[in-house]
Amino acid sequence: MPTPRDMSVHIGLVRAVNLPGHNKLTMADLRALIERLGFQDVRTLLQSGNVVFRSGGGTTPQLEQALEKAAQERLRLKTDFFVRTTGDWRDVITNNPFPKEAERDPGHLLVMFLKDAPDRAQVTALQKAIKGREVVRANGRQAYFVYPDGVGRSKLTSALIEKMLGTRGTARNWNTVLKLGALSGT
Repeated sequence: MPTPRDMSVHIGLVRAVNLPGHNKLTMADLRALIERLGFQDVRTLLQSGNVVFRSGGGTTPQLEQALEKAAQERLRLKTDFFVRTTGDWRDVITNNPFPKEAERDPGHLLVMFLKDAPDRAQVTALQKAIKGREVVRANGRQAYFVYPDGVGRSKLTSALIEKMLGTRGTARNWNTVLKLGALSGT
């Protein structure tokens, strides 16, 4: 059994939980689920499915699959998990293509964490599909979005983004990205 010193820190994001009338998940249940899988130092942030934990091994896709399977079997929750290492998270923060927006209006800067990296043609097609003032840049398995007029009224929805990029994702605003970075020691 690995000791906490031998374990690496991961950040996990649960997709589409605690939306009105959809996929209710308490953070206590999320912590308990992850602890039952043998992960340690499990901590959650906010009520939107953000978790930091220590793992003794496995690739991020393996961890995602294990978490998805356990959530479905134990909580009857069919949803996606997105797992990143602290190194991945540091890259997300460092490679932010919108530093001015991050400082000036972090609530309208979102990072969408993706299952697969989109290709350049998919990102270009998404940029062309934007009808408002939103801006997108992609880097690996992340896409960064600026919603200058807010997310609520935007026509650039998660469904459109996932369709155009050909992969599933979950988004967090820049404030939450930074808080998860601090919680994970990134």
